[in-house]
Amino acid sequence: MIRVVVDSTAYLPEDLVRQYGIQVVPLSVHFGQERVYREGIDLTPAQFYHLLADSPVLPTTSQPSPEEFRRVFSELTLAGHQVLCLVISSHLSGTYQSAIEACRAIPNVPITVFDSLSVAGGLALMVLAAAEMAMDGYPMEVILARLEQLRQTIRLYFVVDTLEYLQKGGRIGKAAALVGSILQIKPILAIQDGIVQPLDKARSKPKALQRLLEHFEAQFNLGQSVQCVLVHARAHDEVHELAIGLQRRFDCTRVLVTEVGAVVGAHVGPGVVGAAVCPAAER
Repeated sequence: MIRVVVDSTAYLPEDLVRQYGIQVVPLSVHFGQERVYREGIDLTPAQFYHLLADSPVLPTTSQPSPEEFRRVFSELTLAGHQVLCLVISSHLSGTYQSAIEACRAIPNVPITVFDSLSVAGGLALMVLAAAEMAMDGYPMEVILARLEQLRQTIRLYFVVDTLEYLQKGGRIGKAAALVGSILQIKPILAIQDGIVQPLDKARSKPKALQRLLEHFEAQFNLGQSVQCVLVHARAHDEVHELAIGLQRRFDCTRVLVTEVGAVVGAHVGPGVVGAAVCPAAER
């Protein structure tokens, strides 16, 4: 049987992780030199955002070690399983390289590592597709073909509440952050080719969310069957409104809402709202 492994930045609900037997390898967040937490194990999203509000320093993040992946891979392959490991974009994290190094440490075993070129909702859509197909008995090459298709067709757009975290994390310059703060500009961003790219901007959060929906309309036909994974950080009302907007425009065969945790939250900050959308699989 094919078993799916993913890193913690997919932010899948625990019930789906259990249902499909998905193994999650956590990334870590560091508050200074002394406090290190494994995402989803030592620190919940609520705990992280509480720490973030009180912390005098911006937290940093780190990928799992090759040894962490090796332990999971060894356990599954020794039990007779094939392994399909999906990870956050290699342009955003060293997690992909850690997984590859783990594979090299245990050669001649059936392990495939797939670079999602995405994160959060986009990664979640791929993981769920792979896990469902594996449970239905599809072979690895068919699952990988579907993942390649998803990597091309998923659109992941999001709005951040403040430019502060993007600036401190080196994503934008200080001048842009200052201007954005003064003008209350809400940037609309996308994950394209595995990296964060500017997509649009608006002068208020409601207008930014409306523009977000318009960008999805430009990518998908109204009424088209799609799957959606919505993401947010401490923005329950706004993500609910975004879900309603998507459901009014498209035939949403899956609508999943998740909260991003420490690793993504450290780079985008509280208030982020977004969605990953892809065409529903043909049956």
